[in-house]
Amino acid sequence: MTTVFCTEDSARLDVFLTDETDFTRSHIKRLIDDARVFIGGVPATKAGQSVRAGDEVSFEDFSGGGEMTAEDVPLDIVYDDAALAVINKQRGLVVHPGAGNPSGTLVNALMYRYGDDLSKAGGALRAGIVHRLDKDTTGLIVIAKTDGAHARLSAQFAEHTVKKLYTAILDGNLASDSGRVETYINRDRRNRLKMAVASDGRRAVTGYSVLERFKRNCYAEFELFTGRTHQIRVHASHLGHPIACDALYGGSMRLGASGQLLHSRTLEFTHPTTGERMRFTAAEPQDFADALARLRGNERA
Repeated sequence: MTTVFCTEDSARLDVFLTDETDFTRSHIKRLIDDARVFIGGVPATKAGQSVRAGDEVSFEDFSGGGEMTAEDVPLDIVYDDAALAVINKQRGLVVHPGAGNPSGTLVNALMYRYGDDLSKAGGALRAGIVHRLDKDTTGLIVIAKTDGAHARLSAQFAEHTVKKLYTAILDGNLASDSGRVETYINRDRRNRLKMAVASDGRRAVTGYSVLERFKRNCYAEFELFTGRTHQIRVHASHLGHPIACDALYGGSMRLGASGQLLHSRTLEFTHPTTGERMRFTAAEPQDFADALARLRGNERA
């Protein structure tokens, strides 16, 4: 079984699970009909059932077995103690197994590094995983080593007390130096790989500020106030300025990176055991830094 924690009230169970997994809504409905989805340990009764912030939603792992293999995938470990670890995730690393990514994930790497010293609250396929970053988004992610730490960190995400700051290079220049985007986001009806602004989606709120302007790009900082799949990428595209090298959302590839130039630079949370407020910062990866240097050298506005 895999467990995901709801961080905000959602009108429908199937919408929530579609956002959290690689499953289609029809597949989720089949799982519900087969009594393989549970809310707080109680079998869900219908796809339209409501879920609330703090609910634990469990479902059968896509692989059926839920076994994980330890793999020696390099990790940049920023911080490590008995309760948690903070990882600076590299581009191209998928966080946990899913459709099309059965191995070579962050979870496989964590199993190799920590073995059984990982939280299993989210199920074997998400051992230690409290939140996610997209495959080609780089930067900071916190990992739980105990079930207690997992629960307390998840509660902080649900209560929006975790501070998450990202940097990105965008195509074009944002009209305002700072602002806030508030929309609803759902799975794109025409392309399941994408998310889209949609009136029937889940509330998504992002703050932004421009750090530097160039002739054909800008360097911006984003703050996440909710945690929807692809949220910053969707909101940047919605503003008419997709993230550079984000081919899925219409970004130009002229800066040469292999994926979107989006980086989780700052992560701040309360330690689940000591109560200390902790803040971590990670520099952008080399391809991001190189692109920024070229813009500063040749295309300053």
